[in-house]
Amino acid sequence: LLCNLSFLDICYTSSSVPLILDSFLTIRKSVSFSGCMVQMFLSFAMGATECVLLGMMALDRYMAICYPLRYPVIMSRGACVLMAAGSWVSGLVDSVVQTSLAMQLPFCASNVINHFVCEILSILKLACADISINVISMAGSNLMVLVIPLLEISISYIFIVATILRIPSTEGKRKAFSTCSAHVTVVIIFYGTIFFMYAKPKSKRSVGTDNQDITEALISLFYGVMAPMLNPLIYI
Repeated sequence: LLCNLSFLDICYTSSSVPLILDSFLTIRKSVSFSGCMVQMFLSFAMGATECVLLGMMALDRYMAICYPLRYPVIMSRGACVLMAAGSWVSGLVDSVVQTSLAMQLPFCASNVINHFVCEILSILKLACADISINVISMAGSNLMVLVIPLLEISISYIFIVATILRIPSTEGKRKAFSTCSAHVTVVIIFYGTIFFMYAKPKSKRSVGTDNQDITEALISLFYGVMAPMLNPLIYI
């Protein structure tokens, strides 16, 4: 699962950082429609996959601490492969749905994206048609890849903390908490920023001010670039 997280972070940053650097280094800051859609698909897919994968990793920690003797049997190589594959499939399918709906929208007004990259919420703000279907779809996506994994993480750690508190030795408690500390740190950094961005999809009529657009762009830059960069340091 850690290997998948590392590979995912590489793909995540690779889907956005080159476009950001290109916009900074070139005079003409433009991107083709097809290129924008590809970049949006990849970044959305990587983000959704990481949300689900972090939930799977919480389940792995739950099994390791609450059922240590049965852990090698329950969390076999085959089970880990299925969990990782399920995370990738969920993220890719979700991204296909959201990108397909966005591509069908007409863009007849401004073509200036108030963002560093082709981020889906910024793209929806440019549409000159009703985006209620996209908003409903994004709400369903939030439930699938944000709320449900976050609930899974929360419930897993409730049982984990309860199990750790029953460990008689202080050293045993310290080792158990240190086992989970890296994952908890990553969850707080990643979910804390991405939940702010996608927990409440905005309709086109509720377009924020320029300051709000800048704030959202900086937040997305944090979870899309800074969080993957910090993950290797956290898991050392």
